[in-house]
Amino acid sequence: MKALAVIQPWATLIVHGFKDIENLTWMTRQRGTVLIHASKGMTRYEWERAMQFAAPILISAMEQDATLKHKIDALLGYEDQQRGGIVGMVDIVDCVKSSASPWYMGEVGFVLANARPLPFTPYKGALGFFDVPDAIVKSIDLAL
Repeated sequence: MKALAVIQPWATLIVHGFKDIENLTWMTRQRGTVLIHASKGMTRYEWERAMQFAAPILISAMEQDATLKHKIDALLGYEDQQRGGIVGMVDIVDCVKSSASPWYMGEVGFVLANARPLPFTPYKGALGFFDVPDAIVKSIDLAL
């Protein structure tokens, strides 16, 4: 199975269904289910910048659905970010060069659907898409 490494807090926002676009600089033909790997590296500055971008979008979502506040608050603390492993899975349904999504930041966007968090599985990732061994995928399946 393929995985895509994503820096936190973006990985958490993806697997919990908030972020429907992952922004990259390259196109892909990859479609279907992929694992989301939370990269090990993340500075407090990177986290703060990401949260500055995400906050207005999340506030808007909470205004539309007040039940999201507790879920959002529980997910996004700097110290709470799981890193260096698989945190969930998502379906890549398209690859676009423009989008009306508030998460779209330019160049290329992977359109995401059916996001679901998974129990954290420590695993060394790689840049871009990378293969996850069957044994790891089976251990994740067992955890479900």
